[in-house]
Amino acid sequence: MKQLTKAEEEIMQILWELKEANVAGIIEHMPEPKPAYNTVSTIVRILESKGFVDHRQKGKGYIYFPKLEKETYSNQSINQLMNNYFNGSFKSMVSFFMKKNDLSTQELEKILKEIDKEKDK
Repeated sequence: MKQLTKAEEEIMQILWELKEANVAGIIEHMPEPKPAYNTVSTIVRILESKGFVDHRQKGKGYIYFPKLEKETYSNQSINQLMNNYFNGSFKSMVSFFMKKNDLSTQELEKILKEIDKEKDK
């Protein structure tokens, strides 16, 4: 799967939240300073060419919607991060983030409980 640029990911986050929107609707949900309409329109078309977004016609314009679920993209991004920077080792990745984020024992226990809950599903 192709990786998203920061600008593409920002637009995808909005589309995942809204489920669907036209370009003006996407811009409305972007922080100040708002980008130009043509800039957002171009990025949405790039996302469409990459297979992340599709559209349907509504009047003279288009309504865009994500083709890929946020969870699917997140999982693939995390796996790519783990493979590229931690030699595919989940343990190494978790250890790195624990050290960098100075997790307490209590926080680690909560994380482990969440992992156990997910395993049981």
